[in-house]
Amino acid sequence: MVVLDAMEKCAGVRVLETELNDSPGVCMKLYGPLGDIQSAARVAEETTGAMHVPAIVHVIPGPSELSPAAYRAGADFSPLIEQATVQIPENIMNDQSSFAVGLIETQGFTAVFEAIDTALKTAAVEVLAREKLGGGYITVLIMGDVAAVTAAVDAGKAKVEGLGRLVAAHVIPSPSKGVLSLLPK
Repeated sequence: MVVLDAMEKCAGVRVLETELNDSPGVCMKLYGPLGDIQSAARVAEETTGAMHVPAIVHVIPGPSELSPAAYRAGADFSPLIEQATVQIPENIMNDQSSFAVGLIETQGFTAVFEAIDTALKTAAVEVLAREKLGGGYITVLIMGDVAAVTAAVDAGKAKVEGLGRLVAAHVIPSPSKGVLSLLPK
């Protein structure tokens, strides 16, 4: 979501679909004018590099009109992680939002639950969703105003130490249209 937000805010790209893989990781399939896609790809590399997260970023200029049969995944659900592995955005949002989204991801359920409990007790935020990614990885998303989400994420992040492994903690102020379209309903 952090990478998608950065890409959409720098260039005129849109999400076609996202697909979870076994890494754990996610494949984001985007579309737009070639120059915008290339700019978004550079931002994706910079963002993942700053986050110290490995990424494979690739641009296919002018894909064949027969290609969608290979890259369009369609709806899929994994009973193992109890959630959809393919998300197709509804793209019903017109603009960026006026709220912030916070993410706390850990390896270890106890750690993430303690982090979210602490976050909720720290500031006026609400839980949007929890996403299990396999391998004990779990992400919880919260929302509220930027100051509240920032305080809540900072407090939750501090609570993780000793209970599990913090994978990531991030605040997205005014999430982009694509991020909003992928949030749980």
